[in-house]
Amino acid sequence: MALSGPGTVKYPNLFSPKKIGNLEISNRAVVSPLTRASATEDGIVTDQMRDYYASYARGGWGLIMTEAVYIDLKYSQGYAYQPGIASDEQRDSWAKVVEAVHAEGAPIFMQIFHCGAINQGNNWVEGSIAPSVVTPKGEQIPRYRGSGTVFQTPREITRDEMAEVVETYGQAARRAIEVGFDGVEVHGANGYLPDEFLTVYTNQRDDEYGGPIENRIRYHCEVMESVRAAVPDKPVGVRISQTKVNDFEYVWPGGDDDARVVFPRLAETGIDFLDCSAHLGVSPVFGTDKSLSGLARRYTGLPVMANGKLHDPDVAEKAIADEEGDFVAIGKGALADHGWPRKVAAGEAPVPFDPGMIMPYATHDCYDDFWKANPTGIPEEKVAARDVTEGA
Repeated sequence: MALSGPGTVKYPNLFSPKKIGNLEISNRAVVSPLTRASATEDGIVTDQMRDYYASYARGGWGLIMTEAVYIDLKYSQGYAYQPGIASDEQRDSWAKVVEAVHAEGAPIFMQIFHCGAINQGNNWVEGSIAPSVVTPKGEQIPRYRGSGTVFQTPREITRDEMAEVVETYGQAARRAIEVGFDGVEVHGANGYLPDEFLTVYTNQRDDEYGGPIENRIRYHCEVMESVRAAVPDKPVGVRISQTKVNDFEYVWPGGDDDARVVFPRLAETGIDFLDCSAHLGVSPVFGTDKSLSGLARRYTGLPVMANGKLHDPDVAEKAIADEEGDFVAIGKGALADHGWPRKVAAGEAPVPFDPGMIMPYATHDCYDDFWKANPTGIPEEKVAARDVTEGA
């Protein structure tokens, strides 16, 4: 739905429509995927999750991305109480989310996910798999129900498992479309399985998947080819990053030369968009004049989502105008105020992010507890979602 108000004049790029594949998005503000760890223990979507996503739809976002959703009942789940799309039961539980979001006039994409070695909670199997036997850096993430201790050391994924996981990505994407999602994004970033193939220190293989960048991007491409084949007529894309949830310092060792390989190779798989995650925002990288998302746009011509520190509408508008991205995916700002686009369009100030919103856990219950303790600042869209829940 189109928004109106003084903000739409002040931010003409932010509030203009643009297509991703065959789907027209009414404005450029995207809810970034946000880990919420609030499904049932066996990955079933709850009514609380339905109300959460519906509140974004009422908030005027051009596009809503789900949190990361695991793809199989083996090694893909990374967090306790994470939702899945690995079975018909899990698929069908998403129907109420899609219906609620569509009823408010917004499109919604599912982000599908395999944790690889970044596993701190799996309901189905013991252990983890990765390109190589390398213990992840850092510690488990407490706000996602992690223990704060080191990650377990994975075993090396077998070639048969690699092929099976590629096929499973396609199956998960097909399930998402079957239940009504408007598109699919593969989580290929932030230290999870595909990114572990791309990253030098987590990929110590000496076969055609290891070594030079042309080999390390191969698994991403196989995954995207599988998803594209499974979903031929809906938007399909992939999230890419340098940094990881457990390593904010990593950069692609080949710099711009790596970008000139990674982005065109992904585009050749027939995808419709790229989503570039960067916790430092749209700052230039590799000594170029562009951010990671800007380079993705430059080297592919595909629609690109920029990420990082874009909750300030002035920064978001400039990022689009400067061709750092075609869309702005907003995380903390979206979590803080589900009605961010409506408020910006109306010339109002959105509610700012407060770390207390994700303490001690980044769950719906903790978020609700924060607003119970701070009722005067509760955003309008959250009030609506609360009223729906209480009336159910």
